[in-house]
Amino acid sequence: MRLEALPAALAQVVGERGLVTDETDLHPYCHDWRHMFKGHPLCAVLPRNTREVAEVVRLCVAAGVAVVPHGGNTGLSGGATPDGSGRQVVLSVARMNAIRDIDVMGETIEVEAGCILQTAQEAVDDKGLLLPITLAAEGSACIGGIVATNAGGTNVLRYGMARSRILGLEVVTADGQVINGLRRLRKDNAGYDWKQWFIGSEGTLGIVTAAVLQLAPKPRYRVTALLAVRSPADALQVLCAARLAIGETLTGFELMSGAALERVTRHQHLKVPLGDAAWYVLLEASSSLPGLRDATESFLGEVLEKEIATDGVVAESARQEADLWALRESITEAEGREGRSVKHDVSVPISSIPDFLKTADEAVMRAFPEARINTFGHAGDGNLHYNVIVPAALDALALNRLVHDVVVSFGGSISAEHGIGQYRVDELVRCRAPVELAMARRIKAALDPQNTLNPGKVFALR
Repeated sequence: MRLEALPAALAQVVGERGLVTDETDLHPYCHDWRHMFKGHPLCAVLPRNTREVAEVVRLCVAAGVAVVPHGGNTGLSGGATPDGSGRQVVLSVARMNAIRDIDVMGETIEVEAGCILQTAQEAVDDKGLLLPITLAAEGSACIGGIVATNAGGTNVLRYGMARSRILGLEVVTADGQVINGLRRLRKDNAGYDWKQWFIGSEGTLGIVTAAVLQLAPKPRYRVTALLAVRSPADALQVLCAARLAIGETLTGFELMSGAALERVTRHQHLKVPLGDAAWYVLLEASSSLPGLRDATESFLGEVLEKEIATDGVVAESARQEADLWALRESITEAEGREGRSVKHDVSVPISSIPDFLKTADEAVMRAFPEARINTFGHAGDGNLHYNVIVPAALDALALNRLVHDVVVSFGGSISAEHGIGQYRVDELVRCRAPVELAMARRIKAALDPQNTLNPGKVFALR
């Protein structure tokens, strides 16, 4: 099929309303959320069901055109942005947004790829169930993108990454076939667990069209507290004490530098209900059993008495809980108001967090004395957002390489939850062992031999 004939053929599949060719209407599909990457697709298509997705892929294969899957466009690595060739088709799952089924007894939900995370959360809430994937962008992030990026968030400490909630998938392959694996089984050892190949693959191996997700009982009680600590090492002592005292009820454990919250108070006009401190810990515990508040307050009293924490406050209402979380969730926006920043979404072994921060801080300030470090993140699972506010002319590539070298020296990962996309392709090649990259390329070649799906993302084919 000739390239110029492809849009008309696609319109026959998705309908006129499902084809976008006008330059103005194409704009939302041309750039990522952070406007770091910009492309120019041939067109965008919005199929209504899995059959149409499969037909779109087959037509694009016949025309030798690549397909770029697109969800809520909330990713932070440019994974859903086309290149500038004008020879790629953006495939949006926005119209595939149905909740197909909720199984209360089995604690599962089956949803299409375009379903918004918050919509799915609200659908199970009044049934006493919880979809425990929690993201700042949950009001616009799609389930398909969450699966494709193996999204993390603030609940990973207790409920795991998205991967741990996925029981089954429906996927369109690179040659336009449909694999229906929408099983609701918690135990299935019948051969390879092929769905794992597609989770976190960022649309490079297949297009997720639907998923079965494991739910959890909705906790009846919740306690949220903010603590001031002198150092990351003291924060980890609080984490250890919390594990011993309240165990599996610990849902979230966030570490925030004093500098990060100072920027929040200055730019977002939010108030920190504690005195100035070098570091802060925001923790949340939840349970379906009574007694959680007493146990949590007792543990908090002990860490304060032992001066592991220097000050603390416990939320007394849902409004106060929201206010405490607003401090954490406003850090990125406040950082943006400071100017240009180079972001690092990294993970290291939890016990290595203090030494990593000390080593990284010293290395960055030695090489770039004009930089200002803005550290926060999910310390309970080892994921830190090690962001650096820099002058406009600073060499971001050199800064990236420096930080990532420190991460690798501690046995960490250069991407904890944001993915590789097109932002970190070269750094993944540089930081991962050649044998791992070779294995990944063999998988890509086997499942997508023509490089039809999201080329240029995750790793470069060589």
